[in-house]
Amino acid sequence: MIQVKTVEEFQKEVIEVQVLVIVDFWANWCPPCKMLAPVLEELANEYENRVRIVKVDVDEARDLARHYDVMSIPTVLFFKEGKIVDTSIGAVPKAVLVEKLKPYLES
Repeated sequence: MIQVKTVEEFQKEVIEVQVLVIVDFWANWCPPCKMLAPVLEELANEYENRVRIVKVDVDEARDLARHYDVMSIPTVLFFKEGKIVDTSIGAVPKAVLVEKLKPYLES
């Protein structure tokens, strides 16, 4: 998983990437974020080379959180070719995230 702190890093690691990118907006003090972290770790391992997972700490990257209208955390945004294609808010089961990413892996 990749940690992103600046707009420039986000551009390079998310917007300019061709594979599906899952961006996790989270914070250290957020219990649901901590619940979601191992799920994202599993996805990173299972979909290695097909999906990139990027983590954005909303306390360190307030501009990015504001730009993407992140109002509650965890917020997970799915990017394909630089565009948001899906969203998930809250600590959701792994199966929910897998269903959301499937259509973008088949294309």
